[in-house]
Amino acid sequence: MRAVVPLGGAAAEPPAGTGEATGVPVAGGRAAARGRTPRRRWRRKDKPFSLIREIPILVVTAVVLALLIKTFFVQAFFIPSGSMQQTIGIGDRVLVDKLTPWFGAEPERGEVVVFRDPGGWLGRKPKSDPPPVIKQLKQGLVYVGLLPSDDEQDLIKRVIGVGGDTVVCCDDTGRITVNGVPLDEPYIYPGDAPSNVPFSVKVPKGRLWVMGDHRGDSSDSRAHQDSPHQGTISEDDVVGRAFTVAWPVSRWKGLPVPSTFEGAGKFANPGNAAAVLSPVPVVMGVAGAVPVILVRRRVRSRPRDQGCQAIPPGT
Repeated sequence: MRAVVPLGGAAAEPPAGTGEATGVPVAGGRAAARGRTPRRRWRRKDKPFSLIREIPILVVTAVVLALLIKTFFVQAFFIPSGSMQQTIGIGDRVLVDKLTPWFGAEPERGEVVVFRDPGGWLGRKPKSDPPPVIKQLKQGLVYVGLLPSDDEQDLIKRVIGVGGDTVVCCDDTGRITVNGVPLDEPYIYPGDAPSNVPFSVKVPKGRLWVMGDHRGDSSDSRAHQDSPHQGTISEDDVVGRAFTVAWPVSRWKGLPVPSTFEGAGKFANPGNAAAVLSPVPVVMGVAGAVPVILVRRRVRSRPRDQGCQAIPPGT
């Protein structure tokens, strides 16, 4: 074995405890002479896990995140009717904020809300029992939010009056009034009157008077004035506030409270169907799961401190 010879000097003896005397290769050799760090030989088990072995973890993480998002934060709804045109069109998907009601926030005038059928507003669909295997598969997809439930009966309307308000149609100019204040409603479907049905309702506490923006094609509070609560709905039935049209992209827009409702002080007193479609929570769940998997892979692929085997000189 050759020893490293310093320039201009004699050959140096191998240090004690190294070289042939101990049978341990000297760290360095050509790599040390060139100022390079000795190469490490990684064992097979130190390589990152293959993507295939990570897929089950990715799926489980995405499903859990999707369920949490759908339950507590945001849910997507598909609009099959024209009762909210032109604000929300047929086939639009809206995102609904489900988090705010958990903190006790009450719906406000002018907000577009999704609410459960208070009873009798929607006709029940006839049900057909699919084969057992298909039924179980469908229930699984409904549970994770990829399919709407046949049992869910939800509607989407705009809040016109809240508890304590007196809502009347109409004043001398044909406008709806809230506590005597006329509403200018630019969101109403072009050509529609504010209402062709007269009404005068004192909204009970904890309830809401709701109307569709397409007044000529909306079975809303006006159509249920003969109910025990005069067509109002309970705040407890509200699923959440629709805050944006998310799909199609060409109709992407926010759903803010119209300016006619701004300034609660001026009102003196305070305070058709939407089928559930939930791929948005699933997509958000996958988006949240991917970074988790990437971090996990990075941690697992980090080399452990196992020392290194030196490359014998001359190799």
